[in-house]
Amino acid sequence: MKKINLFLAAMLLMNAIFAQSKDEVAIRNILAQQTIAWNGGDIENFMQPYWHSDSLMFIGKSGITYGWQKTLENYKKGYPDAAAMGKLDFIILHAKKLSVFYFSVVGKWHLTRTAGDVSGYFTLLFKKIKNEWVIVSDHSS
Repeated sequence: MKKINLFLAAMLLMNAIFAQSKDEVAIRNILAQQTIAWNGGDIENFMQPYWHSDSLMFIGKSGITYGWQKTLENYKKGYPDAAAMGKLDFIILHAKKLSVFYFSVVGKWHLTRTAGDVSGYFTLLFKKIKNEWVIVSDHSS
């Protein structure tokens, strides 16, 4: 009986460790859709999960940018064509639900390009607005 209880406890622990909440699955799906859009050369669809607000905050090597439209313009300027965009790959290092309304994701991004690969790290803050997860803050380096 003791072995069965130990086994059940181990199974419950493994389920807790490996189980993803519905919200985490939604967040991971958003990132997967962004990857597909980027790799298809579609920056505008890549930007769709970002909060369409002047309060969106993007922090990069050039400093802080506020606003969805300005962030889109910066992406288009920095990645003018498919060759500059390359192929994107995300690795999620940490995903954590902070509250009913906030979710944090830390990860690594990598672009494979003929002009030379580049990579870095990112921290995304998602907020549930009108029952939809949107990126309200992106710190990418």
